[in-house]
Amino acid sequence: MKKVLFVANAYKHLYAFHRPYIQMLKDNGCQVDVIAARDDRCVENADTCYSWEVTRSPFNFRNIKAYYQLKKLIEKEKYDLIHCHTATASTITRLAAHTARKKYGTKVLYTSHGFHFYKGAPVWFWLIYYPVEKFLSRLTDGIVLINTEDYYLVLNKGFKNKKTYCINGIGIDTKRFAYIDRENTRKQRYKEGYTENQFLMIYVAEFIHRKNHKFLVDASLELVKKMENFKILFVGRGALKQSVQAYAIAVGADKYIDFLGIRFDLNSLFPMCDVGISSSRQEGLGLALAEEMLCGLPVLATHTRGHSELVKQGKTGFLFKQNNIADFVKFSVELYVNPAKRIEMGKKACLHAQNYRIEHSLNRMAEIYSEILQIKIRCI
Repeated sequence: MKKVLFVANAYKHLYAFHRPYIQMLKDNGCQVDVIAARDDRCVENADTCYSWEVTRSPFNFRNIKAYYQLKKLIEKEKYDLIHCHTATASTITRLAAHTARKKYGTKVLYTSHGFHFYKGAPVWFWLIYYPVEKFLSRLTDGIVLINTEDYYLVLNKGFKNKKTYCINGIGIDTKRFAYIDRENTRKQRYKEGYTENQFLMIYVAEFIHRKNHKFLVDASLELVKKMENFKILFVGRGALKQSVQAYAIAVGADKYIDFLGIRFDLNSLFPMCDVGISSSRQEGLGLALAEEMLCGLPVLATHTRGHSELVKQGKTGFLFKQNNIADFVKFSVELYVNPAKRIEMGKKACLHAQNYRIEHSLNRMAEIYSEILQIKIRCI
């Protein structure tokens, strides 16, 4: 029996994105353990769930303890494959697994959900994160990228990992998300307290600096000059939620923005909305946008590496430059005043999003796992 360990900063990451991959490995006879920092989620289909003292900040001294915790676990279990995710956890993992790779032949697979260094990133991101990732590549058997910019960067910049792979994101669950005609979403609108003629724009993101919620708060004050009866729906939680909410109240934007908190019924929320939006400063891909597109929403998003692969300008949505309120307002108004165009773009968005269905990602990862583990992994 092959033994596999999934590693991440937080259990919520593993729960949200990797349960299907864990199940696929288990269905193929593998033992699959997981390790992450404790939070309010678990991974119920894993064989054993471990916790460690890892923190998101790479500069926190608790990560030294996390290193020794993980190294001890790896030495004890002698895993055939360690698949690590999220930046800090993956850094520690590759250092902690260095001895096991030599002694036991343990393979280390790293999925980057978006490098911190990218075209247009701050210079200090390149000065800090790029050298670290390039050095760690020599301790990595395979790197999996979810966008082509990161993929070609690894190929062209002399990274030392043995294999480099690219997949279309971690996949949309098509059992949850599907196209629903706008006419069939009235009941959900009324249930949520919205009327049929309101223009609803939805943003699903953790309240952190990278997601740039404040931009949309400011933009709403300009939108109201051009549009009537609209709402921006913020879905998510995070360290900055209270400060963003306070800022919205202070500038008088709270009338146009609803803070819905964490929701587990996005498959019901997305179809009732008119447009999916993202003001993120950077994205590996943008899973929420892809899910919204599969539900038939055109999307408005910042011009980042991940978004530019999802959004075909003027066809499935619109891309706008970082912090450019004028462009965001222009494109919002264009969709607002042209419902027929909005619906047609939503249909094209749904068609394009088919490329990011989880079935495709599972099949591709089955090929990668087969190559790494030297056994046949089938997507059952």
